[in-house]
Amino acid sequence: MTAPREGADTTGQERAELIPPGRRVGDWVVTELIGTGGWSTVYAARPARKARRDRGGGAAESGDVALKVMPTAGLAPRQARRIVESARREVALGSGAGHPRLIGLRESFVLAAPDLPAVDGAIVLVMERAAGSLRELLDAGVPGADRGRLIAGICEGLAHLHRSGWVHADLKPENVLLGADGSVKLSDFGLATELTGTHGYAPPLGTLDYLPPERWRAPLGELGVQVRPSADVWALGVVIHEVFAAGASPFPGATPVARGAAVQQYGEGRAPLRLDPSVPPFWRALAADCLAPSHAERAPHTAESLLARIAAGEGRSARARRPGSRARAAVLAAVLCGTAGALGSDTVRAGASDPAGRAAVTVFNAERGCQDRADRDRQCSLGLAIDPLRPYAVGNVVPTRVWHGDSLTADCRLADGQPVIDEEDRTSTLWFRVRLAHGSRYPTAWLPAVRTKDRPALPPCPDLPAPG
Repeated sequence: MTAPREGADTTGQERAELIPPGRRVGDWVVTELIGTGGWSTVYAARPARKARRDRGGGAAESGDVALKVMPTAGLAPRQARRIVESARREVALGSGAGHPRLIGLRESFVLAAPDLPAVDGAIVLVMERAAGSLRELLDAGVPGADRGRLIAGICEGLAHLHRSGWVHADLKPENVLLGADGSVKLSDFGLATELTGTHGYAPPLGTLDYLPPERWRAPLGELGVQVRPSADVWALGVVIHEVFAAGASPFPGATPVARGAAVQQYGEGRAPLRLDPSVPPFWRALAADCLAPSHAERAPHTAESLLARIAAGEGRSARARRPGSRARAAVLAAVLCGTAGALGSDTVRAGASDPAGRAAVTVFNAERGCQDRADRDRQCSLGLAIDPLRPYAVGNVVPTRVWHGDSLTADCRLADGQPVIDEEDRTSTLWFRVRLAHGSRYPTAWLPAVRTKDRPALPPCPDLPAPG
């Protein structure tokens, strides 16, 4: 368990210090407050039998735990039943579906503390303590090398949950915890739903930014709202986008409610899915499948099948990074250059070269929903790379954005650059060096050929360094 996200509303219970440091709770001694949520307060604790001096903060020490305290005192009967049911789900899941990708549950008990009326009778869950959360990592910036591993870990945990007959129903970065070794563990199963056949029922609760379109209009019955594993797959798609797009949601809007309205428009077919161009092609395709607008379209993309795709995709990436891959890419580029028009979006709509050897290239966006020249939505914009020999990702893009149909001036071509795949799975290693406006921080940048129409007759680029 981890500290709350910056800006979260923690004032009520946090100021109250419901359980002060040094207080014994069962077989544990509270050391510090970690954070608060709507139904619970979480404390760090150490075994009471080891009177170790608290070293304060940081990653969890061996033997340290997180105490999730769920008070029921002073609540209306219906609210108390909801908390008891939430705790029951966490205990049932923690004891019956243990897995390395799920946060461990050690024990549960009811707290007897008559001198602390606010927590007397509270349910206490003793859980494995993590070193941080994915939300904290997103806020700090996820290292590029860790992104695929993190998503694979989340997918592995979901696959196990679904095989075990459960839906998480509240997957989000706050509920993805990280061990001191970087391991991924899903947590917070208070809304987890046990399946009866193809679906289960959950309370009409959840985090708005991660609800699929069907949840916004799901009828509320006596048992709650219907929930299926495809709801977790949708949330996974949102998380994938956040991990690769610096925490940005795939749906526009300044508030969760506004983003929820965008989700509903998309689900009803009134708006296209516009993923950030910084999301690499493989992960973009994976996120798009997770974010299919209906349960029926999403259902074939199970957590199990997504995990297999990730394993295969990561294997291909590793092979591409081996020595000799640049030579293979050069052969591919030579083949492409000898096959005019073979790639569709790699074919040319360009002006003739001028005496200085420059030519016009026209930007092409294969996503049909982004081909309206009047729509300059940033989510339809494309990035220009700083270095065509490095991965085409968010950290390797100049501030200037371009849109479908924009005309740029190119002065040379690089045949053996970083391979790039567009939304229609067209691949190329060919890049054009383009001129940017005078006074720009980067006077030149690089446009991959899969983002152009036609190939102008341009000379090869001289030896790099990268532009700018």
